[in-house]
Amino acid sequence: MAAQHARVFGPVVSRRLGMSLGVDLVPMKTCSFNCIYCQIGRTPRPTVERRRFSHPEQLLDEVRDVLSSRSDIDYITLSGSGEPTLELGIGEIIHRLKEVSDKPVAVLTNGSMFVRAEVREAVREADLILPSLDAATEDVFQKINRPHESLTLECLVTGLKQLRQEYAGVIWLEVMLVRGVNDDEAHVRELARLVQRLRPDRVQLNTPVRPPAETSVQPLSHEGMEAARQLFGPEAEIIAEVEPEPRYAAAAAEHESAILALAERRPVTAEEVSAAAGIHLAETLKLLAALERARKLRRTIHDGKTFYSTARADAPGE
Repeated sequence: MAAQHARVFGPVVSRRLGMSLGVDLVPMKTCSFNCIYCQIGRTPRPTVERRRFSHPEQLLDEVRDVLSSRSDIDYITLSGSGEPTLELGIGEIIHRLKEVSDKPVAVLTNGSMFVRAEVREAVREADLILPSLDAATEDVFQKINRPHESLTLECLVTGLKQLRQEYAGVIWLEVMLVRGVNDDEAHVRELARLVQRLRPDRVQLNTPVRPPAETSVQPLSHEGMEAARQLFGPEAEIIAEVEPEPRYAAAAAEHESAILALAERRPVTAEEVSAAAGIHLAETLKLLAALERARKLRRTIHDGKTFYSTARADAPGE
């Protein structure tokens, strides 16, 4: 499946969306943020320039192909290698997806572009929007999300408020909590008050459990997450998976010999594994995380890039 499709991946088991068919609208790693916890890695040059990155007909053909053989899909999810609202044609793509399928369409986004009216208009036909908000103060926002220089916390919050006023669909707001960065009680209380004013349909609390962009990033404990949930109130739910996801543990075992063979020769990037194995990058990262948890791979950062290696491959090679 992954070897045949360039921009559509899965369906994958999602913690939030069940069986999710991913549609990747932008090239790796096209994003307005450079979040310290991002499992896809660092954003070399954050951008707010919206462009046409995708070919709608190609995307639709790939989606149709998957739907023709899979009846267990819960959502078609616009996500993948960066910020999907940077795709200038996202509105047309959502509209066309609604024409070819009765599956609900979700948009997984950092929310940074909703300050622009044309972006809010473009996503109005989506069934579910899942934005993020990780900070209640500008300094924490800059530290955790490392946005494009033109973006501020006020921009993000203003866009989310306007989205709530104009959008008739469902909004699930994710809050990513990182130990020592945005998890102190005073900040969490302020963040909870801010989230309440945004009136999402759900508040979903998360913490980094997969390899993040920065190795210094640490997740909260179960007790820490529960304490935060109580500050957010009964409407909040914890979505962090403290144990490896069974589907990816099994999938990692299936691909283990091929991945380890690559990593034994020399340290490899997720992109290299993805290309060699014919697996979409989003899925590859989850497989690598499962092998890292099993201590069959280790992760290092060299010259700003993340490498995976075994004990036989100690330093990035040529």
